[in-house]
Amino acid sequence: MLITHDTRCALDLVVDLVNTAPEGDGTDALPDVAALDDFARNHDLSDVGVLSEFDLSAVRKIRGRFAAVFAAQDARTAAGLINELVAAAGTTPRLTDHDGYDWHVHYFAPGASAADHIAADCGMALAFFVVAGEQERLRRCEAPDCRRAFVDLSRNRSRRYCDSRTCGNRLHVAAYRARRKEAAG
Repeated sequence: MLITHDTRCALDLVVDLVNTAPEGDGTDALPDVAALDDFARNHDLSDVGVLSEFDLSAVRKIRGRFAAVFAAQDARTAAGLINELVAAAGTTPRLTDHDGYDWHVHYFAPGASAADHIAADCGMALAFFVVAGEQERLRRCEAPDCRRAFVDLSRNRSRRYCDSRTCGNRLHVAAYRARRKEAAG
């Protein structure tokens, strides 16, 4: 599956957005407008203007809808959720070559809110996976105490953890210790 630079950026953005949601400890990584502004700047969201409480509320709302896409059990469910996100954003595809990037497609309308910008661009990035029959690559970490979202871009669709150096390694070490303990005794 060919993934263009702008699609990859949108995938990184949607994964990071979903992973800002409060999980086990209840801490929201988007607690206020300043955090949303940092998030937008870190992800090079263009043309979003000055962010407000309204933007924060709207982004949190779509964050939950994107989380549902990652939890979808089948392509039809994922497609329905993505269609709703993209339609609500008022998708308006257009070619652009701003900020030193080559030609690429923006799916949000000029002057769109941050939430509509994210919903349109990220929704379309996820739509490409559903169209390609690759919806199962939109995953949650299999570590029991993690559940972070990620996109499995491995060749053989075998990635199980959000980060093999943390979650994957921790579970492999625990399994190794359990085997050694059982063998010893």
